[in-house]
Amino acid sequence: MQLHTTGGQTARNVVQFTRLLRDAGLMIGTDRTLAAIAALEVVGFARRDDVHAALAAVLVSRHEDFPLFDAAFEACWQAPQLTDALDAAQPEDPVDQSFQRSSRPARLEQALAARRPAKSRPALKADDQAAQTDSVAVWSDLEHLRRRDFDSMTSEEFDAARGIAARLPLPIDPIRTRRHRRAPSGTIDLRETLRHATRDPALLQVSRRMPRERPAPLVILCDISGSMERYARVMLQFAHGLMQGPARVQVFTFGTRLTDITRALRHRDPDEALAAAARAVNDWSGGTRIGPCLNAFTRLHARRALTGNAALLLVTDGLDRAEDDSLAQAAQRLSRFTRQFIWLNPLLRFEGFEPRASGVRALLPHVDRHLPVHSLDNLADLARAVRMGHRPTARFH
Repeated sequence: MQLHTTGGQTARNVVQFTRLLRDAGLMIGTDRTLAAIAALEVVGFARRDDVHAALAAVLVSRHEDFPLFDAAFEACWQAPQLTDALDAAQPEDPVDQSFQRSSRPARLEQALAARRPAKSRPALKADDQAAQTDSVAVWSDLEHLRRRDFDSMTSEEFDAARGIAARLPLPIDPIRTRRHRRAPSGTIDLRETLRHATRDPALLQVSRRMPRERPAPLVILCDISGSMERYARVMLQFAHGLMQGPARVQVFTFGTRLTDITRALRHRDPDEALAAAARAVNDWSGGTRIGPCLNAFTRLHARRALTGNAALLLVTDGLDRAEDDSLAQAAQRLSRFTRQFIWLNPLLRFEGFEPRASGVRALLPHVDRHLPVHSLDNLADLARAVRMGHRPTARFH
C-alpha cells in the first residue's frame, strides 16, 4: 500500500490503512474513513507532513494512540505493498530505518503479520515449528498476561484477557443477613437444641447455626470516553461475567450521557451481550462529562439501584473538563446512597501519578477506595484490596 499514490487508488489505500489501524486496536468507523479520504483530497500529497497531520486529525482520538499511528504511517507511507513493511531489515524495504520491526508497537506488528500473504511466508522446518509452538505457548501464558497493561496488549492478548476477566469472582464481600442456617460449627442454636431434647430426652444433640450470607448488590458506572476505551471493554466483559452469577449487578456507561446497559448484558453469550450493549450506547469513544452523568444517575437511578447495601464501582480516569465544582457535588451526593464507593482508575498504572487534574481532586475526598484497574492482576486483587479498609487515609491503598 502506498499512501501517497494519487488518482483512483487513494480511496482504496486509505481504506486499507484504516483497516490496519483497526486491526491494531484503534476504534475507526466508516465515518472516519470517509473523513480521511476527504481530508486528503483537500491537503493533497505534496508534503508528507500535511498528509500525516490530516490523517492524524481525523483518525486518532486519544493521545496514547499517536505512537501506534506514527509507526503505522511510517510503515505504509512508501511501501508498494503493505507486507513489505514487515521486514525492515532488508535493503530494498522503503520504510525509514528508525522504525525497525522491534521498535514497533506489538499490536501493529500483529496487524501487519496478519496481512502478509500466505505465499510470502517461508515454510517452517520441524525444529522451527517446535520453536514457534513453544514461543506461542509462552506468549499466551497466563502469567505473562496478568501484569500486562490492557492498553499495551496485542489483539490476541486482549481477547484472552477479556475471557479471563469474565471468569473472575465478585469483588465485593457477601452481606450477612438476619436469617440463619444450620452449620457444623458456629453459635449454639438453642431453639433447635431444645426441640431435639423434647423428642429424645436421653440423647443431647447440640445444634449450631451461622448467619446466612447473600451476594452484595453491585452497581458499575463505566466511563467509555476515548481515553478509557480499552479499559472499558475489559470492564464490560468483567461485568458480564459477574451477571452470570447469583449477585444482582447493574451496569451503566457514561461519556457525554448516561446509558443503562444492564438488560443488554443479560445475554448468556458474551459476544451477543457486548454487541447489544454497543448498539445501546451512542457516545462510545467520545468526550467526558462525569459530573452531569453522576448527577443523572443519582437523580434517576440511585434510589432504585443502590438498595440492599449495594456497592458502587466507578471506572474512570477522572479527566473531566468542567472547571466548576459540579463533579465534587455530584460525587458527594452519590456517596450518601452507597455502602462502598470504590473508584477504579487506570491512571494509577503510572508510578509518578499525582492528583493534579481537577476531576481527580474533586472525586478523591468522596470515595472509599481509589484503586488501579489496568491489568488482570488488579481485577483479581480487587476483592482483597476492598477488604483492607474504608475511607482512604492516603493516596494509594
